[in-house]
Amino acid sequence: MSKPRRASAEEKAENWQSDDLIEKLVAIKRTAKVVKGGSRFNFSAIVVVGDGKGKVGYGLGKAKEVPESIRKATEQARKNMKTIAIKDGRTLFHEIQGRYGAGRVVLRPAAQGTGIIAGGAMRPIFEAVGVTDVLAKSLGTSNPHNLIKATFHALELIKSPAMILAKRGLAADAL
Repeated sequence: MSKPRRASAEEKAENWQSDDLIEKLVAIKRTAKVVKGGSRFNFSAIVVVGDGKGKVGYGLGKAKEVPESIRKATEQARKNMKTIAIKDGRTLFHEIQGRYGAGRVVLRPAAQGTGIIAGGAMRPIFEAVGVTDVLAKSLGTSNPHNLIKATFHALELIKSPAMILAKRGLAADAL
């Protein structure tokens, strides 16, 4: 009996392309390694991928060329997608703080029509996850790596009322 054939990387990428996902390039950076003959350049890219309905992920890709680094980051972001609780499909349930390294973020729910008031690397995350009304403030560093990780930390801490009731062992219709 033979083993089933595993899908190649190209076939997996084609399968992911069929989804309706929002891909946002957050940052791209050129790094240089100085060697005997001169400098060797590499590129690193940070990409955020989301479905606009509460699922979002981020990825980091490094390569000798820009398109390859973006492809690697996108592939990693698709693998690391997480579900985020969103209120009414437009904002957060409650105020929350996130932290990663020197990056600290404060996320607050906003009234309808407010829009995404966030700077730096946080805006693409909210656009990809489907949040349309939010107030966000970054404190500390402006490093996109730390800001993205701090924002994801905060988003993972969000609890919907239904999640809290389920944890307490109560029925969801008790609201």
